[in-house]
Amino acid sequence: MSVITRDLFLYLSNNKTLNRAAQNWGATIASGKIVGGMDFPSSIKFIKELNNEGLSVTVDHLGEFVRSETVAKERTEECIQTIETIVAQQLDSHVSLKLTSLGLDISKDLVYENMMKIMESAEKNKVMVTIDMEDEQRCQDTLSIFKDLKKDYHYISTVLQAYLYRTEKDLDELNSYQPFLRLVKGAYKESPKVAFPEKEDVDNNYKKIIKKHLLNGNYAGIATHDDAIIEYTKRLVAEYNIPKHSFEFQMLYGMRSTTQRELVKEGYNMRVYVPYGRDWYGYFMRRLAERPANIAFALKGMTKK
Repeated sequence: MSVITRDLFLYLSNNKTLNRAAQNWGATIASGKIVGGMDFPSSIKFIKELNNEGLSVTVDHLGEFVRSETVAKERTEECIQTIETIVAQQLDSHVSLKLTSLGLDISKDLVYENMMKIMESAEKNKVMVTIDMEDEQRCQDTLSIFKDLKKDYHYISTVLQAYLYRTEKDLDELNSYQPFLRLVKGAYKESPKVAFPEKEDVDNNYKKIIKKHLLNGNYAGIATHDDAIIEYTKRLVAEYNIPKHSFEFQMLYGMRSTTQRELVKEGYNMRVYVPYGRDWYGYFMRRLAERPANIAFALKGMTKK
């Protein structure tokens, strides 16, 4: 049943008719509930509310697979403006982005050019930029670009997905860069040739890379809503005396809000992923596909006052 549910939500995430309809309904259905707003300025008040409760944030302008060089450059300038606004508004926030929104599928030269502009602003303003991981066919390009940029920039991080067979090897190869990594299970539909098809195997690999990364002494963002993974991490850091300041939990805006606040009270760093923009529907469907339990969390979040 979980496989059917996952496939259904992944199918819905790619439905162009529903995507267009959702863009028209987004301000009413999603803003302030599962996304910050339809643009970054309208999201600021929600970010400040989270910050005031001790929750850090990472923001992401939704939208990927850009095919226009003009649009990719517009996304680049919007990201730079977001970084500058974070500093001006004194927000406790990072920035997340997808390389396909900056031209990865157009040309490598274009995405490097755009990323370097963003990173110059990030370094100047001391705002962390996380390169989100996309599907497996773009994984190698993403990691190669991250490695190249990490040589020159400090305020840059990326993501590894536990459901890919290659991930432990990638983690080992990244260790010399002393990277800040967001560790996730993974949300794209992948072939059994490249990804673990069974949830138990994904969970076991997730635990393995969490342990390895933390014991390597590198900062980790453990992005999960799974209580079993949260409890595993707590036991792990207690067993190995890993300081709480050397990692953080990460969760989605509008889901498991009570748990987020409880973790803060327990002294853990907690970062909330706050997406914004009109392309909220595909993002939302992939989050539901990633974990069926998110359906209940999402409905609760979307019906909150």
